[in-house]
Amino acid sequence: MRAADADGVDADGPVDSGPTTRARAGRPPGIKDVAAAAGVSWKTVSNVVNDTGRVGAATRERVERTIAELGYRPSLAGRQLRRGRTNILALAVPEIDSPYFAALAHAVIVAARDRGYRVFIDETRGDPEAERSVARGFDVRLIDGIVFSPLALSLAEVDGLRGAMPMVLLGERDGGTPPDGRAGQGLGTDHVSIDNVRAAREATRHLLDSGRRRLGFLGAERQEAVRSSTQRLQGFREELDAAGIAVDERWVLPVDEYHRQSGAEAVEGVLARVGEIDGLLCGNDQLALGAMHALRLNGVAVPADVAVVGWDNTEDGRFANPSLTTVAPDVGALAEHAVRRAVAQVEGDAGEPEDAVVAHRLLVRESSRPASSL
Repeated sequence: MRAADADGVDADGPVDSGPTTRARAGRPPGIKDVAAAAGVSWKTVSNVVNDTGRVGAATRERVERTIAELGYRPSLAGRQLRRGRTNILALAVPEIDSPYFAALAHAVIVAARDRGYRVFIDETRGDPEAERSVARGFDVRLIDGIVFSPLALSLAEVDGLRGAMPMVLLGERDGGTPPDGRAGQGLGTDHVSIDNVRAAREATRHLLDSGRRRLGFLGAERQEAVRSSTQRLQGFREELDAAGIAVDERWVLPVDEYHRQSGAEAVEGVLARVGEIDGLLCGNDQLALGAMHALRLNGVAVPADVAVVGWDNTEDGRFANPSLTTVAPDVGALAEHAVRRAVAQVEGDAGEPEDAVVAHRLLVRESSRPASSL
């Protein structure tokens, strides 16, 4: 039977159920443990927790006291799933220990938090099967949408695999990014990137304007894929061609990974002929830092002998000696746009997919000072 609270609202009556109502040792208390200890139904506990239904003041106080005594924590995921939304986005990147992707993750978390969303982070390590799982939406209901930077799969492959899960893609597409802000070439998924070809041309032009004419590119990837490196090398070639300078293919240096060690090893492999170049454009800051380390250890001065330019504007580059000239993508704008589009898809007001290009700038520092000033 139900008893009446002091304020006249019907509620469950007290039950002296003793210690058997307490949560069993070894597991956290559940809603039924609270209900048994407070002498009410689980529905009444649910009404108190979710502030729904009519619960008398005395019953509410008793339930809240029992919740505190037992240390009960409501299942937020369960409540959100019942509402059809979790307010959780996933960010899937190749390497979370990469300074660039670490900065991107921070920016995505900030942009999501401003919209009332949390972010789970998944690291694919560029594994094709892991990326296929992401493209399919992880096959779980835990998340509402995904911001995904694939490495092994092309954007078209991801687009072909994905189902109804809201998704925004980061990275490079075949043929570059359409200029009209719409997803083109059959890609039906929102996409955000920087203009890598243009940025590489600007970095190459800077080296030419600084008085260097014998340039190399560090970061050509051995694997066939449309990645950032592909477009950065393309921009490098285009700017040299526009200047009437032939690319010395012996100085298009391949790497297996965009890490410091890879940059150092690539430069160490060509030290015997390093006097043939006076400028080096690197695919990212990590390669550039590795290259500068190898050059310094072997008596090659930067920038007096070889000017070096990196990419991504990582903190290590700002504090290197010499400080590293770098292409700085607007990571905050990239994250903001990606999260905004993901949330718009989740909340049903996204409209047509967009293909956005965020700004970048070239930060000129000590590693590429003009030859005339040295």
